[in-house]
Amino acid sequence: MAVKRVAPPAAARQAHRLRYPRPIVSAIDTLRLGDDAAGARPLFFVCETDLGPWRDSLPPMQRAWVLAQGFAAERLRMLSLPDERGGIAALAMGLGAARSPDELTLWQGAALPDRLPEGDYLPVQPLTPAAATALVLGWLLGAYRQDGYRSQPSTPVRARLHPPAGADLAYALAAGTALNAARDLINMPANELGPSELGDAVVAVGARCGARTRIVRGPELEREYPLVHAVGRASMRAPCLIDLRWGDPAAPRVTLVGKGVCFDSGGLDLKPAAGMLLMKKDMGGAAVALATARLLMELAAPVQLRLLVPAVENAVSGNAYRPGDVLRARSGLTVEVNNTDAEGRLILADALADADAESPELLIDFATLTGAARTALGPELPAAFSPDELLLEQARRLGDAECDPVWPLPLWSGYDEDLASKVADLSNVAGHSFAGAIIGGLFLRRFVPRTARWLHLDLHAWNTRERPGRPVGAEAQCARLAYRLVRARCG
Repeated sequence: MAVKRVAPPAAARQAHRLRYPRPIVSAIDTLRLGDDAAGARPLFFVCETDLGPWRDSLPPMQRAWVLAQGFAAERLRMLSLPDERGGIAALAMGLGAARSPDELTLWQGAALPDRLPEGDYLPVQPLTPAAATALVLGWLLGAYRQDGYRSQPSTPVRARLHPPAGADLAYALAAGTALNAARDLINMPANELGPSELGDAVVAVGARCGARTRIVRGPELEREYPLVHAVGRASMRAPCLIDLRWGDPAAPRVTLVGKGVCFDSGGLDLKPAAGMLLMKKDMGGAAVALATARLLMELAAPVQLRLLVPAVENAVSGNAYRPGDVLRARSGLTVEVNNTDAEGRLILADALADADAESPELLIDFATLTGAARTALGPELPAAFSPDELLLEQARRLGDAECDPVWPLPLWSGYDEDLASKVADLSNVAGHSFAGAIIGGLFLRRFVPRTARWLHLDLHAWNTRERPGRPVGAEAQCARLAYRLVRARCG
């Protein structure tokens, strides 16, 4: 006898939600914006090459203290300088082999909030605008706390930073807020964040920025985005396509697409238990795309912006899509499903086909698409693909400058035939395990026939090891790079 599955009433579902709370101290609260810096402790950044002149500029007692502590300006080493009463008069952070404090990076700035004692701090050395901005943004990322579900939250940041002169505060504040919000989304457990909640997050950002947001569900989704519907239909949490538009219709068209798989069981090709542990982060591409869109909107980029997020849960039930199924995509192409765990490329195919139909000036998709990209490049270096070699090189250079690196991989057409199917226009996977990241990119390319300036970013969206400013957990990889790329290309 068949058992009918009935979803609990909305009110009951809401009553059991944990309601992710705001942190006790938000990252922006740790900045002293517009406050008088009188009484703030000086904060020095010291390079190995400048150690001698800096040390000689100190009062005799502090100079002797630096020598006694053996401080050699080692990278990220902190040193407290005493006052005459034994208190802390100033702090110094080593920059190692950097040639000057102007080479201070975002992640060096991110190390400060956890390493400074309670109090107010003011950088006293002149910094270039780029270094000053990197310091403020790094500080905001370093002040991020992932403890919204703990009964006893971790100790908040007690130090406060007076931003240095020359910092681009508008960018640093917008970027810090957007990136930390993306981290929050990726860190949320799947019982808290499904397709509907992801849609709510996009709607909320759009409403603040004056954007129009459409969410496609139900029969309309099945007609307009059949692959998105097929992948997500097995879950009691219905799939949807989130479509945000903003900006001047006369401006260059920029479209961002983010993979929004809120949890990936693998479908009927079920993942092993270990493979599911981090699958709450499989919507990381959507979170990064939203962070990039938010930055562009809040900083009034002169573009006509569109954000597309196919949002699903890849679940298992009696109506789940199956290995061997043949599905017709939005573009008209038929796809043979030879692995239900290669679902991300299916939902992206429909979104990219929709985006490509408008021939945008720039099309960027963000996706936690393949384990093969991680095998090739590791978790900290996303793979970048594009048919436009100049766009690919520009993305790599901007990523390096933003401490948001990517590494180009080829869309080598020699592997195109590996996507052949005997019963459909193409298969969603190759018949072998080689070059998986390239195969994923080649599959997506079939759905972007018009747009030459297309960039596909295969990212991990997760810190696998603890580093200053980057706790184990969510990371909004590629958002800073994508923002700079849009501004460089479109003004």
